[in-house]
Amino acid sequence: MHDVTDIVLVDDDDLYREVLSADLADRGFAVACFADGPSFLEAVSRGVAAQVALLDWALPGMTGFELLGALRDRGVALPVVFLTGYALAERELQALDRGAVDFVDKARGTEVLAHRLRLIIEGQRQAPAMAAPTQGEPAQVEQHGELALHRQTARTLWRQHDVGLTMTEYKIVALLASHKGEILTYRAIYDTAHYEGFVAGSGEHGHNTNVRSLLKRIRRKFLAVDPGFAEIENKQGVGYGWRAPAP
Repeated sequence: MHDVTDIVLVDDDDLYREVLSADLADRGFAVACFADGPSFLEAVSRGVAAQVALLDWALPGMTGFELLGALRDRGVALPVVFLTGYALAERELQALDRGAVDFVDKARGTEVLAHRLRLIIEGQRQAPAMAAPTQGEPAQVEQHGELALHRQTARTLWRQHDVGLTMTEYKIVALLASHKGEILTYRAIYDTAHYEGFVAGSGEHGHNTNVRSLLKRIRRKFLAVDPGFAEIENKQGVGYGWRAPAP
């Protein structure tokens, strides 16, 4: 029989792990704790399941980033949120590119973290179409000209070639394609990558750098399967859009 919990917390700081898990429990979450990556991976192999994994970035031996890679290599699609005391844009981009769903500075406090966790868990419940399809069930596909979005598996095909997007990149492309001919703001795109109101970077427009990097990677992946790809447009200082179909 598998153990099921809300949140798995992996952090090597005994005091922080104890305090945070107690604070989250006070807010209604069931929390399972591990001090390092290998012990969590062993628990996963025994059938431990959760709705979200909270990983410290700077774990000893196996870093949180390496632990995320190990989970994905094993086919574990558990949503991962990184905790860090060093909120660097480079680390956030690394995490999102590998498939993490959020990146939280520990200094933000438990209340902010709990709010984000509730949004992620509720989002999982409200998005059954993102789960793997059951046997014999037809895939749900959104067709936008040469673009095909497989909602159940979060796969993106361009001219019948898999583009190989991460979950975050898939959500951005789906947003742009659903608003063809419009320029969506950096803020709107970043809210989709995370959720509405997510605070990132420094200053009022600190998230713009991350959005530009995300779109650069997305374009590069499309160009790898089609060197003539030019559907994503940029309006400097405003945001990005998906080119409107020719009349």
